[in-house]
Amino acid sequence: MQPIISVQNLTKTYASGLQALKNVDLEIRRGEIFALLGPNGAGKTTLISIICGIVNASSGTVIADGHDIVRDYRAARSKIGLVPQELSTDAFESVWATVRFSRGLFGRPPDPAHLEKVLRALSLWDKKDSKILALSGGMKRRVLIAKALAHEPRILFLDEPTAGVDVELRHDMWQMVRGLREQGVTIILTTHYIEEAQEMADRVGVINHGEIVLVEDKVALMRKLGRKQLTLTLQEPLSRIPDGLEGLPLELSDDGGALVYTFDTQGERTGIATLLRRLADHGVDFKDLHSSESSLEEIFVSLVRGNA
Repeated sequence: MQPIISVQNLTKTYASGLQALKNVDLEIRRGEIFALLGPNGAGKTTLISIICGIVNASSGTVIADGHDIVRDYRAARSKIGLVPQELSTDAFESVWATVRFSRGLFGRPPDPAHLEKVLRALSLWDKKDSKILALSGGMKRRVLIAKALAHEPRILFLDEPTAGVDVELRHDMWQMVRGLREQGVTIILTTHYIEEAQEMADRVGVINHGEIVLVEDKVALMRKLGRKQLTLTLQEPLSRIPDGLEGLPLELSDDGGALVYTFDTQGERTGIATLLRRLADHGVDFKDLHSSESSLEEIFVSLVRGNA
């Protein structure tokens, strides 16, 4: 299947000399939720802005749903909806006028039924006649999403969509995004909330210093780079790890009451049986044990540090 977005050799150098993007290659699959992660200043917003036609690239090409974003700008842009990070809309317009204007801006014929459907899905229908000025921050965020969906795009960019919104609204948005994906909309999400990517994404891309560090299926990434830890709560605290156990990947908790054993999820053998046998040989007894796995956040931090 052809990717819905294809980015090739994309670079961006600003007049100040800052190179925001360095030969970026990226393909987004049709119908997926793709999470783009990276620290502040990594190039996330620049990349999105170029794909959406807001910023000009220094070199490279971008194809959006079969249309070159430079040579066939109008057709490409009509396929794309963008929910920007900043809350920017006409404060004195009503919600209804705002979304109606946004649809017309892309040359789409009036369709009150579609706009009503969008506003109802975002719990905005009872606010349709309210001025933007009178809405809460969370409601203004919903209006931005409604504007982005007004012209029925097949690609939706969400740039930090839940920044500064409460947990309830965040989960409402996750539910809405899943519904859009079921309708065939491809969604590209940038976020500082790693749990958002872990909850939502099919694939994860990591960008740092203007370069794509990694693109991987989320589950495969966590399986490949994740670590598992076995925590053994001891019967008696230890002051140090006993001689003869130093070669094992063991850490003693600060209070000496637990040993933490780290092992590779991809290894043929975990080494747990050997660990338990050697602990018994050294008279180390435990009363409880439990295992845990790396989160996407821990994997992300290790990737960014490794690329620093």
